[in-house]
Amino acid sequence: MKRKVICVVGTRPEAIKMAPVILALKKSADIDCRVLATAQHRHLLDQVLRVFEIEPDIDLDIMRPNQALITLTARLLLDLDDVLLAEKPDAVLAQGDTTTVMTVALACFYHKIPFGHIEAGLRTGDMANPFPEEMNRVVAGRLAKWHFAPTESSRQNLLKEGIDNRDIFVTGNTVIDALLSVAERTTELPFDLAPGLRTILVTAHRRENFGAPFENICRAILALVERNPDTQVVYPVHPNPNVKDVAYNILGNHPRIKLCDPLDYLPFVEMMKRSYLILSDSGGVQEEAPALGKPVLVLRHETERPEAVQEGVVRLVGPDFSEIVRQAQTLLDNEAAYRQMARGVSPYGDGHAAARIAGILREHFAVCD
Repeated sequence: MKRKVICVVGTRPEAIKMAPVILALKKSADIDCRVLATAQHRHLLDQVLRVFEIEPDIDLDIMRPNQALITLTARLLLDLDDVLLAEKPDAVLAQGDTTTVMTVALACFYHKIPFGHIEAGLRTGDMANPFPEEMNRVVAGRLAKWHFAPTESSRQNLLKEGIDNRDIFVTGNTVIDALLSVAERTTELPFDLAPGLRTILVTAHRRENFGAPFENICRAILALVERNPDTQVVYPVHPNPNVKDVAYNILGNHPRIKLCDPLDYLPFVEMMKRSYLILSDSGGVQEEAPALGKPVLVLRHETERPEAVQEGVVRLVGPDFSEIVRQAQTLLDNEAAYRQMARGVSPYGDGHAAARIAGILREHFAVCD
């Protein structure tokens, strides 16, 4: 008897991390894997699905310009209700901490459908930071049947919240599965890099950094380039006006700062490979870049991914002008300090997380049969 499993993706990071799981489930003869795209990030999501040759079976196309969180949540719940009534899946999987994930968990709870949370157990302990992601993953964690934790630290977070140890599975992070599947490819960039310059790659888009914190980040980037004539910056800018307008206003006129549209997944991996160091508030970059031997300065005060910080290959600097400049300058000036952070350590998995998740589901269904 084939069991129907719906895999939900809404944003680019979700697509990257869910792609290995979708592909693993599609190889299972006893599982009918259906892909639901909420398209919380329309264009960015589509880019990644094309890389992995995944075609959504259901597409909600949920996003609207400047859509408020309450509106997004309400529309997602209503549309997901229709999907679950029509599809009647045996299980639903979603990854991470977006509004898509939280609403999927809640809709499954209402319909009494088992929900599996991939990348479960990440916590900062501060419900306002990151906002609304910390709340999203806490809610998903309370409602999940299966908690697929990427690390032992994540497992411990779940145990502290009273989750039964029998429902927690330390699988590694599927982002490493995705990264290793494409890292050996050489991909053309959509622009030229100036030869002989060290490249600083920037990704910054977190909601909690909007306003003055993001302006501080941009000012620090500008200061670093002006103080170091042997450097250039590449910044794929998120389309949100709170990010794009400020970035182009502060950074748009410097000849060694390249602002561009968000890169497709393969060019972005190529850009990470070619970078000297990375400034980022992205969770995925904190996981991917250490595996490629690239130091990351995290533009946040907290991280739900402490393993790389503990390994010394990622460092928290916050959206603080002075700290960003000081820490980045140290890496540009001090070769020993740079080598210490560029060790190619990957605390987030071995590339087999998706296979473990698929195996856990198959075992569950076999017992049910």
